[in-house]
Amino acid sequence: MKKITFIIVLFLSFLANAQEDAWVYFTDKPDAAYFLANPLEMLSQRALDRRTAQNIALDNKDVPISESYISQVTVSAGITVKAKSKWLNALHVRGTVANIQNLQNLSFVDHVEFANRNLNVAGRNVAQTDFSPVNKMLDTQVTFQYGNSSNQIQMLNGHLLHQQNYTGTGKIIAVLDAGFPGVNTISPFQRIRNNNQILGGYNFVGRNSNFYTGGTHGTMVLSTMAGYTVNQLVGTAPDASYYLFITEDVSSENPLEESNWVEAAEMADSLGVDIINTSLGYFGYDNPNYSHTYEDMNGTTAFISRGADIAFSRGMICVVSAGNSGGSSDPYISAPADAVNVLAIGAVTASKNYASFSSIGPSFDGRVKPDVMAQGQASVISDTSGNIGTANGTSFSGPITAGMVACLWQALPTKTNAQIIQAIKESANLYATPNDQFGYGIPDFSLAIQKALGVSNFSSNSFIVYPNPSNSVVNLALPTGFENAKVALFNSLGQQVLNADLQGTNPHFSVEELTSGIYFYKIISGNFSQTGKLVKN
Repeated sequence: MKKITFIIVLFLSFLANAQEDAWVYFTDKPDAAYFLANPLEMLSQRALDRRTAQNIALDNKDVPISESYISQVTVSAGITVKAKSKWLNALHVRGTVANIQNLQNLSFVDHVEFANRNLNVAGRNVAQTDFSPVNKMLDTQVTFQYGNSSNQIQMLNGHLLHQQNYTGTGKIIAVLDAGFPGVNTISPFQRIRNNNQILGGYNFVGRNSNFYTGGTHGTMVLSTMAGYTVNQLVGTAPDASYYLFITEDVSSENPLEESNWVEAAEMADSLGVDIINTSLGYFGYDNPNYSHTYEDMNGTTAFISRGADIAFSRGMICVVSAGNSGGSSDPYISAPADAVNVLAIGAVTASKNYASFSSIGPSFDGRVKPDVMAQGQASVISDTSGNIGTANGTSFSGPITAGMVACLWQALPTKTNAQIIQAIKESANLYATPNDQFGYGIPDFSLAIQKALGVSNFSSNSFIVYPNPSNSVVNLALPTGFENAKVALFNSLGQQVLNADLQGTNPHFSVEELTSGIYFYKIISGNFSQTGKLVKN
């Protein structure tokens, strides 16, 4: 009897000391007035400029969490602070159930939300559940053979943007992933290293500045956007700039990774990033009490999905992989692909057929997901040794698309993130008839330019002049039946400052030598003419 009593006491003691994960939400931000009056204390000038360009006002979400609140939680008995989010005004903490519940006695704590939702019902104890590591959704199958990346670009008509020198120049992409070993040494990334296109990064798992470490997945992902090996691999945004953030812990699957992601997205925002790419997805966790269900894929439940939608509200575009669960018992998209305003990318084969592993929609609340598709089977990538091969996964259809988003936004610099996303959806081949496997289908980024410019029938007698404003090259899209045109530019005094004959498959002219200001153009082709304004930045 004494032995049985001892075992029961030992088990109860184990339960009492078991570590749980939770989010602690605060009531307010007492320093809000100061930070809103001094925005450069919380955001870079580039971030502020991005807001201004899209008419997005600053608000309390931009204000950092009170340092006093963080300090008082940090010194609370038995509590370890693992991550923080100013957008959600919350800390991710770890401790016993009792110690986490005690945080609610702090006057500035609004509420506590346990990752194990059974504990959110009156904070009751539940039986300890055995758990084992789950297969992480970023797992990919790689075969190292000669590859040709032209197909994954041409499928999206991305080569047409590249031919017009829209290769991501001036856009910044943050890659949130598991690690980037080799990016600082191997030859496929030599071009972006030489051009100083890697702007920095951070390791949120190790809480240090060493981001050229961790899992190999991020290296392969980055190569589809930024890699360059002659005649083998060209990324979809070879001239964009990049921040590299490690948010995924390859040793475990835990909700902390969602919090790391949100914290990294906040850093990306503050640095002025335009596009976030993440080839990560969260559904099942090592501890099944923490796992999501399909019902959670509603855009508002998962911590990471809420963060992704806030990222959109700050003026960024989040391009995320739909997930690789298409053939499983839970075939649906994972978080944050369920977020309302992310661009969730599924996978197709090189011949544009559905890739059997690609997670399907809809979201639990019935929205179209995935949003669009790109090549994710036999995608051409670089490994951490610089070998060019192929790999399978929405992990690659996502960044292939993200790079093209950068090129499109470069071509249309005055468009908002919402307008860019909508144009991509409308350009897709199934936009009028979406389905659960393909979403809106495979986008056409050349057509997306026309959609964004509001040209519903491109065969009509109208010319498209873009980008407008411009500081260098201006492109002219000719409607069907027109093969050449003459362009004249006039300044505000009516003086002609440019006269050009345009023809061929890539008609364009340069305004680089002109001073900044407003000009008037006249386009003549045959018996048709068109006039308008052109702004030189």
